[in-house]
Amino acid sequence: MLVSALVFGGLAKRLHQPAVLGEIIGGIALGPTIFGATAPAVQSEIFAVSGDSSRMLYSAAYLGLVAFVFIAGLEIDLSFIRLQGRSTLITSIFSVILPFVLGFGMVFLAPRLWSIPPEDRGIFALFMGTALSISALPVIARILIDLDLLKTEIGGMILGSATINDIVGWSAFALILSSLKANSSLGLNLGLTAGVLILTIGILYLTGKDEAWTKSAIVGGIIDLVALGMLAASIAAEFLGAHGIFAAFLAGVILSLRRCRRDLILKKTYRPVITILAPIYFVSIGLKTNFVADFDMIVVLLVLSVACIGKILGAGLGAMIGGMTERKALAVGFGLNARGAMEIVLATAALDYGLIEGPIFVALVIMALVTTMISGLALPRLMKTRPISQKAWEPLPLHEQMGSYNYLES
Repeated sequence: MLVSALVFGGLAKRLHQPAVLGEIIGGIALGPTIFGATAPAVQSEIFAVSGDSSRMLYSAAYLGLVAFVFIAGLEIDLSFIRLQGRSTLITSIFSVILPFVLGFGMVFLAPRLWSIPPEDRGIFALFMGTALSISALPVIARILIDLDLLKTEIGGMILGSATINDIVGWSAFALILSSLKANSSLGLNLGLTAGVLILTIGILYLTGKDEAWTKSAIVGGIIDLVALGMLAASIAAEFLGAHGIFAAFLAGVILSLRRCRRDLILKKTYRPVITILAPIYFVSIGLKTNFVADFDMIVVLLVLSVACIGKILGAGLGAMIGGMTERKALAVGFGLNARGAMEIVLATAALDYGLIEGPIFVALVIMALVTTMISGLALPRLMKTRPISQKAWEPLPLHEQMGSYNYLES
C-alpha cells in the first residue's frame, strides 16, 4: 500500500495535482475495482474483509485518519479570522448556509435517486448538507502559499472562512454520526458535542483577546492539558457514541494557539504522518468499494454541480457583502470550493457507519478531488498570478512554508 501510494502520489504531483489524488487511485488499483476484477481470489486473500489482517489494516488506517485530522487542526491559524473579523464571518456564513440548503434540499427533491429509506432520509439530508458545506483548509493553505496569496487580504479572507467552515462542519458531523448509534442517547451526544465545542470556543476567545496569555506557564499548561484531554476523548468518544476524529480535530485547533508547542509537534510528526500514516489511510479508501460498479453518472454530476454552485455562489456573495470587488469575491468562492481530503474523511466515516452506500461515497470522493483541481486552476487565472506549481502539494508543514512572517504585525 505504501509503495502504491508513493508511485501514484508521485505521478499525481508531476501532473501538478495533490498527492492524495494519486494515493486514492493507487488504492483503487489495489481494490476490487482493478486488482479484484483481474485476480479476485488473490485480491481477497491479500485484502481480506474479515479476520486479523482486516482488523490490523483498519487500525492502521484509523490511526492515520486521527493523526491527519489532528495535524489539520494544528495548522489552523486564527489570526486570519481576527484580522478581518466581520468580513470573514459574513463570508463564512454565506459559504456554509447556501451549500447546506442546496445539499439538504436536493435529497428531498429527488428522493428516488438516493435509495435511502424514508425513515433515514432526514439524517441523510443533514449529512449531505454538511458534507457540501465544508472546505479543505490544509489544501487551500498550500494553494495560497504557492501562489503568494496567503499574506494578502483575499488570502486571509479565504483561510479565515475555511477555518470557521471546518469547525462548524465537524461539529455538525460529529452529532450526525453519534445519532446513528442505536445504543446511544441523542441528548447525551448533543450535550457532549455542544460542551466540547463551547469549551473550544471559550479557550479560543479568551486567548485571542490577549495572545500573551498562551506564553504564560499557567495558561499555556492549561491549554496543553485540554488538548491532551481531547486526544484522550477521541478514544473515549467511540464508546460514548460520537466519532473520535471530532475531538482530535478540536485538540489540534486548541493546541495551535501554543505556537512554540505547535511548531515543535509539527516538526517531529508532520512528515511521518503525511508520508506513512495518512497515505495508508487514503489508499485504504480505494479498497472500500468498486469505483466502476458503484459509479453513477447522474449522482456524480448532481453532487458536483450542487457543491460548486453552492460554495462558489455563497462564498462569493458573502465576500461582496463584506466589501470585496466582484473579481476578488469570485476568487474567494473558488478558493473555498476546494474540498480535498477533509471531504473524503467525512465520506469514509459516513460509509463506515452505514449512512451512505457505494454510489454516494464514490460521488463524494470524485467531488472532493474535482473541486480541489478546479480551485488550483481557477485561482491563478482570477488573481492573475503564475500557474500553480508542483510545490503546492509537497508535504511541508504550514509553519515552515510561512517562515517567521507575522501576518498580524504586517
